[in-house]
Amino acid sequence: MNDQQAVLPPQTQPMPDVQASRDERRIAIDKVGVKDIRYPITLHCPVTGGSQHTVARVNMYVGLPHHQKGTHMSRFLEVLNRHHDSLRADRVISVCREMKEVLEAEEAHLELSFPYFIDKPAPVTGSLGKIDIEVTLECSSNAHDDVIMGIRVPATSLCPCSKEISAYGAHNQRCEMHARVRLAPGQRMWIEELFEIVEQAASTQVFAVLKRPDEKWVTERAFENPKFVEDIVRDLAAALEREDRIVWYEVHSENFESIHNHNAYACIERDKRDGPAIIDPAEGPPRAPDDRGQGG
Repeated sequence: MNDQQAVLPPQTQPMPDVQASRDERRIAIDKVGVKDIRYPITLHCPVTGGSQHTVARVNMYVGLPHHQKGTHMSRFLEVLNRHHDSLRADRVISVCREMKEVLEAEEAHLELSFPYFIDKPAPVTGSLGKIDIEVTLECSSNAHDDVIMGIRVPATSLCPCSKEISAYGAHNQRCEMHARVRLAPGQRMWIEELFEIVEQAASTQVFAVLKRPDEKWVTERAFENPKFVEDIVRDLAAALEREDRIVWYEVHSENFESIHNHNAYACIERDKRDGPAIIDPAEGPPRAPDDRGQGG
């Protein structure tokens, strides 16, 4: 019998579990796990009744007690394998809870970031296109569960100062608005809902498909609604103040300047549970006209 034909003897003793052995340095680890996993996921949205396939970057961690030498890395992927084909924004915390249980940890952390596509008609002709946004879901489970949903939305801003001082025209630029929100217990908010709130804060929206009537509308809409980067984050904060489902938010905008060698940036973070609103949410800023246009 040659080596290829040889039959390995059966395992007579259990293999040692080195990760579970004791560590004597008495130093706990806050987060240990696997990072930057590229993984296909399927997201379900009860609002639209549809689902979307995308590829996510996934980070999965647990806390490690001071007495345990290591964690079991393969178990993270086993948990992900059981859930990747049926995820919902309001149920992703269940994956975090399962990580905590399977890895016998006191706390677990799950982070996902992925592109998400939303159907968006042009404002006048209604020509349909897809806008891609970046979505993040950050979850932790210990004595309490915590979920933060975030989105990055492209838009257009037009400078009020340029419009005021120029004999004609005004410079405008692309901008990226970011919003991260934490919901009150028992509340739900879908990606599409947060997207609709965020995109209204800019001078105007961007669209994937624009015919000439649409382009005219978008150009004029931006000119009629000029905003500094400060205006964008304040209007976005005001909109989130009016949303009772949200108890904490962080918003920022980066405007990619067209006449400068730098970008403009502004950020607001607020926990609404800390006290009275920074503005009167009943009043808020003047609402912009509906950016969908007459044909949207």
